[in-house]
Amino acid sequence: MTTPPPHVESEARHGLSEAPRVPSEAPPTVDGLVSAARRNLRRVVHDLGHPSSPPAPLLAKAPRRWQRLLPHAGVLVLFAILFSVTIRVLTDDYGVDGGLTGFLAVAQAGPLLMLAHRPLQAWWIILPADVLGALILLQEPPASFDVWPWPPPTLLGHLFLLLAVALREPLRTAASVWSVTSVAGLVLHLIAPGRDNGSAVLLSILGAVFAVLGAVIRERGVARQRLVEQEIISEAERARRTLLEERARIARELHDVVAHHMSVITVQADSAPYRVQGLSEEAREEFGAIAASARESLTEMRRLLAVLRSDGTDGERAPQPGLDRVQQLVEATVRAGLPVELSLAAVLPELPQAVDLSAYRIVQEALANIVRHAPGARTRVSVTSDGGHLTVLVVNGPAGQAGSPLETNGTGHGLVGMRERVRLTGGSLDTGPLPDGGYRVAARLPLKHSGELTPTTP
Repeated sequence: MTTPPPHVESEARHGLSEAPRVPSEAPPTVDGLVSAARRNLRRVVHDLGHPSSPPAPLLAKAPRRWQRLLPHAGVLVLFAILFSVTIRVLTDDYGVDGGLTGFLAVAQAGPLLMLAHRPLQAWWIILPADVLGALILLQEPPASFDVWPWPPPTLLGHLFLLLAVALREPLRTAASVWSVTSVAGLVLHLIAPGRDNGSAVLLSILGAVFAVLGAVIRERGVARQRLVEQEIISEAERARRTLLEERARIARELHDVVAHHMSVITVQADSAPYRVQGLSEEAREEFGAIAASARESLTEMRRLLAVLRSDGTDGERAPQPGLDRVQQLVEATVRAGLPVELSLAAVLPELPQAVDLSAYRIVQEALANIVRHAPGARTRVSVTSDGGHLTVLVVNGPAGQAGSPLETNGTGHGLVGMRERVRLTGGSLDTGPLPDGGYRVAARLPLKHSGELTPTTP
C-alpha cells in the first residue's frame, strides 16, 4: 500500500482538497446603511422640491370650457368650506384667540387654492401651518371632544391635498409627501403622547388610500394619453406607407407607359437608315446616337423598376386599363348591388396613357369606397372633356336600405392614392361630403401638359 505524500495528507486533513466554497455575502455595514439613508433622503428632498409637471391646471386639455373650469370651481368651494369651518372649530371648540384663529385659517386653508395647478407647492405651506396649529393647540386646555394633533378641518384638507399631489406628481413623490406627513404626525405624538387621540394614525391610513387612488387615476390617464399618441403615430405611419406604396405602383405603371414610347423611338431610330434613302453619314450617326440613348434610358428604367419591386413581387404584367374599360367596371359594380349610372362622352380626344390610366383608377377607387361605406347608394359616374381637360365626376347619395356599411371609420388611404395620381398629371382633385349625406369626387386632368411631371416629396 502506497503512502500518500505528506503534503497531500496535510491538505486532506485540513479540507484543502475539497471544492472551493463560495464566500457568503458580507452583511451591510453601518457606513453602508448610513450612505443608503443619505441617498434616499436626498432623493426625497429632490422630489419634494422639483415638481415633475408644469403648473398647468387639471383638465387643461379638456375639450369643453366647463370641464376646464371644473377644478377651479372645486378648489374655490373647498377653500370656502374649510376656511369657515376652521375658524368656527378653532374659536368655539378649542378657544383660540380670534386673531390667531384668522392667521391659522388663512395659512391652512388659503394654499388649497393652489391645488388645481401647484399642489406640491401648496403642501410646503400647509404642512408647516398644520404643525404650527397643533403646537398652538397644545397651549389650550384639553377637552373631552378635542381632536389632536390634526383637527377635522386639517385632516380633511390634508386628504384632498394628498389626492391632488398624487394626481399631478409621480407615485414616488406622492409617497414622499405621505411619508413626511406621517413622520410629522409621529413627532407630534411623541411630544404629547397623552394628548393624541388617534388623528395622526387616521391621517396616515386615509392619506395612503387617497394617495393610491390619485396615483391609479393618474397612471390610467397617462396610459390612455400614450395610447392615443401611439395611435396617431401608427396612423401617420400607415398613411405614409400607403402613400409610398401608391407612388411605387404609379412608378411601375409609368414604366409601362414610357417604356412603350421609348421602345418605339429605339426601333424607329434603328430602322431609319434602312427606311429612308439617301441619308448622309452624319444623319446615320445621329439616328444611331438616338437609338443608343433610348436603349440606355430603357436600361436605367428597368433598373429603377427592379428597386421598386425589391419586395420580391413580380409586379403587374397585364396591360394597364383605361377609360375603355370603365363600362365593364360599372357593370361589375352594379352586379355587386350598387345602382350606378354611367355618363361617358361619345367622343373623347386622344388621351395620354397616364391620364387614361389615372382616370380609370380614380373611378375604380371611388366606386370601391362607396361599396364599403355607403352600400346601396345611388351613384352617378360622369366622364367628359372640353378638349383641354378631362373631368371625372363620381357622386353618390346616402347609403340605401340594402345593408349596413362594411366600414364605419375610413382611413382616407384611398384618397391619398387619388391625390397622388392627380398631382402626377398636374390636375386637381375636389372631394367632400354633400348636404344630403352623400359624397362627391371630382378630378380635372389636363390633356396637353400631362407629360410634365411635378416632383413630389413624401
